[in-house]
Amino acid sequence: MDNLLSPGVKRLFQISMFFLLCVSGFLALFPFYALFLASLKPVTELLRSGLNLKVQPELLSWDNYSYLFSEAARKYLVWYKNSVLITLFTTMITLFFSSMVGYALAIYSFRGKNIVLSLILIVLMVPVEILMLPLFEQTITLGLIDTYWGVILPFAVSPFAVFFFRQYALSLPKELLDAARIDGCSEFGIFIRIMAPLMTPAFAAMGILTALNAWNNFLWPLVVLRSEEMFTLPIGLYGLLTPYGNNYNILISGAVLTILPIMILFLFFQRFFISGMTLGGVKE
Repeated sequence: MDNLLSPGVKRLFQISMFFLLCVSGFLALFPFYALFLASLKPVTELLRSGLNLKVQPELLSWDNYSYLFSEAARKYLVWYKNSVLITLFTTMITLFFSSMVGYALAIYSFRGKNIVLSLILIVLMVPVEILMLPLFEQTITLGLIDTYWGVILPFAVSPFAVFFFRQYALSLPKELLDAARIDGCSEFGIFIRIMAPLMTPAFAAMGILTALNAWNNFLWPLVVLRSEEMFTLPIGLYGLLTPYGNNYNILISGAVLTILPIMILFLFFQRFFISGMTLGGVKE
């Protein structure tokens, strides 16, 4: 179709697309700019003027960020550490178990395979809020209230991740399995040493999504965690809102810093993320 367009029309189309992308990028980044600008202002200015975009150099300072790393705000660093650990272990465990289940559903034939796949799809369609009560009872029974594992284990296997890995594994060359079996490799060894490296884009894409969900998870950690020393960042920052005065300046600067890990993660794995999402979504 491109060949049917004259050079002038193609040039106009490219300029229009460039302008549209610039506007879209500006609209997407605008909230972050407003948030960052507000994080540099004192709380009195925020209460008086709100989240305005007026740049007043005499009011801007890094005091809010310095306070977050001071001894007075020690709990912020504890919450940051808790969020990092929970996100890291949740992502690793979810990727490990979900990839094996998805791989098995794609590669092996066994009785009840379609029933298992149907159950996974049914669970995928159930809102997680409905599962909160039975999960909470199981967490109490296992003695995991107010622990890291109480937050991590209930979501160790994700139905969405299983389905995603299953779709991706359908595209893997089956000839490699037969060759590895002839060489005496075990089924677990075939998965770890041969198939898992071929699924790197799928691991990267699902790793970003899983880490994002775990990092921003608010409801389940709020249900499970009790002590301030175990709080994650969303819960800890939410606790700064009190009926006796809100620390908006600290709250906003703390929220800005929570964006950094996810941005770094996405920048490192974005090329795998795009290819992984594309391939995982089109198979069978």
